[in-house]
This record gives sequence, structure tokens and C-alpha cells, in this order.
Amino acid sequence: YGARNMVTTRLAQLVHVPIIGKPLPLKMYYAENPPDKGHWTYKLFKLFEDPESRQPMNREDYAFFRLNPGDNQANLSADYIKTLKALPERMRRRFLEGEFRDQSPNALFNDEHMERWRNIDGELPDMLRIVVAVDPSGADDVDNIDNDEIGIVVCGLGVDGNGYVLEDLTCKAGPQTWGKVATMAYERHSADRIVAEVNYGGAMVRNVIHTARPRTPFRPVTASRGKVVRAEPISALVECGKIRMAGVFRELEDELVSFTTHGYMGENSPNRADAMIWAFSDLFPELTKAQEDKALPPPEYIGRSRSSPNSWMRF
Repeated sequence: YGARNMVTTRLAQLVHVPIIGKPLPLKMYYAENPPDKGHWTYKLFKLFEDPESRQPMNREDYAFFRLNPGDNQANLSADYIKTLKALPERMRRRFLEGEFRDQSPNALFNDEHMERWRNIDGELPDMLRIVVAVDPSGADDVDNIDNDEIGIVVCGLGVDGNGYVLEDLTCKAGPQTWGKVATMAYERHSADRIVAEVNYGGAMVRNVIHTARPRTPFRPVTASRGKVVRAEPISALVECGKIRMAGVFRELEDELVSFTTHGYMGENSPNRADAMIWAFSDLFPELTKAQEDKALPPPEYIGRSRSSPNSWMRF
């Protein structure tokens, strides 16, 4: 909605055209892949109401029409149309059919908040801390078609006090592969540590990380609370812009919007979302309950401090 106000300001100039004898009418054009019905464009162009005050707007001032990829097939490749048709239903209805998605009143995350605070210009602040979070599953390097994916997400805390999702590296692979993916991300981002959920084999997860990269700073976390309880404080940070997407992460975002106060309503396990939640729970430690902190194991490894490269600290 802030972007709309910015565009309105830019179009505020009065333009006179002598040939018609009156100023040009001010017009704004928006093109979008429709998000959910809580988005300001749905309220303004479909409900004809002001998104903030909810007051009715003049219907003659607003128009809405749908132009989908199918209407432009002559200029699009057949492979592209085929790709859109193969998307999951929620994404297909948005990107192929151009439909606004029904908004769950109990949803913890919604498209509007993620779009409002999304960073897509590549200009990110310096990071105070970066973590690679892993949500393991029982997948193997072979015969893993029925296994869940290994959630691997890189997140950072900027000097501006905001958290950023930097990369989603989720994969369906065995320990040898996902251990390399996680530790390579650790090195590529100069991360501070790897955080991993260890409910299903703490020693195994630790060994996978240290086999792939010995002495990697590692913090195990245990899911002593349910998914929704862990997700609620993170959703509040997303809503107010304290957590932002540094790019577009469709699969991750698809999992996030399936979290409701009644549970996770998605089709498969939300490994990407769980990894993101673990990451920001580590970057915003005040969100973690005191009793969970007491249950953490003692520091294991010594690593270099990001703020003071010549000093060392325990992890």
C-alpha cells in the first residue's frame, strides 16, 4: 500500500493539453499476479473500498480486468505455459488463472505482508549475524521419493535490526548430500553457525554436519513446542516488517501461508518453513522461552567473532 501512495505522489503533476482544452485525467495502471483477498488491490479494485479506512470508493474511478497467459499464447513459449499448468493448485490459480486466493481468517502468514516488505532490489544492509538452519527428514540419496525434503534456509540479521531470508536451499537428498549443501552455504555466506532440529537423531545430525565440514559451529535445537506455537512470534515479525524476504521464495512462502492458528494445513511437511522459523528463533533469541534455553546443551566449539575478526568466542 505504501508503494501505491508513492506512485500517487509521482503522478500528482497537473498536465494541460491545449488540443483538448483541459488537463489530462490522472491514471495509474497496476499489473500483478493476484495474492490473497486481504491485499489492498482486491479491496480497492474488486470491493471498491479504501484499503485503510474501508470507506466506499467511486466505482467509476476504478476498473479491473484479467489478462492471463492463455490470452497471450501467441507470444509465449509452449514450455512456459506447460510449466504454469504443472504448478500446485494454489500457485496455478494465481500465476496461470489470475485468481485472488481466499484469505483464511486464521492464517499466521499472508501474501500481503510478505509483498509489502519484500526486498527485490538486491540492496541489503550489512549482516550482524547469519545462520544456516536445517530441518532434517529421513530422506536418503537413493529411493527417497516418498521422503520429505530437508529444509535448508539461510537467514541473516541486518544492522538495521531486520531479519532477512537470504536463500532457500531445501533439497530431497541423503545425509551426504544435504550435509554438503548446508556447510557450503555456511562458507558461502560466512555464516556464524548452523542450527539444526535434532528430534529425530541429534548425534546423526551433528555427525552429518561435522563430516561434511569438521568443527563447523553447530547448535542443536529441539521441538519441545508445536509448529504453530513456534511460528506465531515469527509471523508477528513478518507482519510488522522485522522479517523480510530478500527475493522471491515461492515454495517457502507457499508453506508459510498454510500455517493457521488451528495447525498446518498444507499438503506436505513444511520443512522449508520450519527451517526458516528455527533460523529466526536463533537470530531473535528473545522469542525463545527461558525453559527452552535452559535445555540447550553447553557450548561445543570455538569460532571467530563476526564483529571482531581477531577475537574468538564460544558457540
